Amino acid sequence: MGTTTLGHIAALFTVIVWGTTFISTKILLLDFTPLEILFFRFILGFLVLCLVKPQRLKTKGMSEEKYFIGAGLCGITLYFLLENVALLYTYASSVCLILAFVPFLTALASKFLLGEDTLTSNFFVGFVCALIGVILIIFNGSVILKLNPIGDILAFLAGVVWALYSILIRKISSFHYSTVLCTRNIFGYGLLLMLPALLVMDFQWGFERLDDHANMFYLLYLGIGASAICFGTWSWAVNILGPVKTSMYIYISPIVTLITSALILGEKITWIALIGTAFILFGLVISGRRN
Repeated sequence: MGTTTLGHIAALFTVIVWGTTFISTKILLLDFTPLEILFFRFILGFLVLCLVKPQRLKTKGMSEEKYFIGAGLCGITLYFLLENVALLYTYASSVCLILAFVPFLTALASKFLLGEDTLTSNFFVGFVCALIGVILIIFNGSVILKLNPIGDILAFLAGVVWALYSILIRKISSFHYSTVLCTRNIFGYGLLLMLPALLVMDFQWGFERLDDHANMFYLLYLGIGASAICFGTWSWAVNILGPVKTSMYIYISPIVTLITSALILGEKITWIALIGTAFILFGLVISGRRN
């Protein structure tokens, strides 16, 4: 099996796990604030990565360290805080729809910041097809679109900072350090940059909430699975495939959310959602082709 194929598998695995986190976060928001979920999740991820590889990452000073700081700020502190707060003001479906623009934003950032020629005609055709599919899946036959300006703006900003994070990860991968150590460093900076928010926003340790086995399970799932493991596999995929190709896999997330909602919440999958799934898969194939 070739390296490129493994990169695709890593990206697919990552978005499958991340596609289930909308439901996990929505459930945890009943007992935790967005900041508490964010902090506990990445503390767990950071500790797991420390256990896996405890040695220190020796960089070439601030010339490289600044990229880790930027990645921690964009990919950890800002992205997840914006996304979790957005879920308080708007619907999970709206957040999912807005974040479907991430591949397009990543392509723009890749072209203008990295100079990579990513805006091909096939990319635009695939983007439109996948976006139609995302819309069909999210609204699942309903024609009612409810706008919540605060939440929707926060979700869009989350997409912007994630696109920047993908570009930073591409740069970090060129340093050829261990993926585990790089991910751990990014988590560490993300947690440090989160500390000021702990002082001014609603944050409580409240460990008694972990007596609820569901809360414990979902936090461990987010911390170990969706953070420690998936951030590593995503970084590795970006290194192999590039930020734009990897970000296209984000379109798979609504499909995973759809299936998970059907299995866990008992929601019905309609024929419109199935057509949407076909549009997404077709869009992925088209956008990945050069000619």
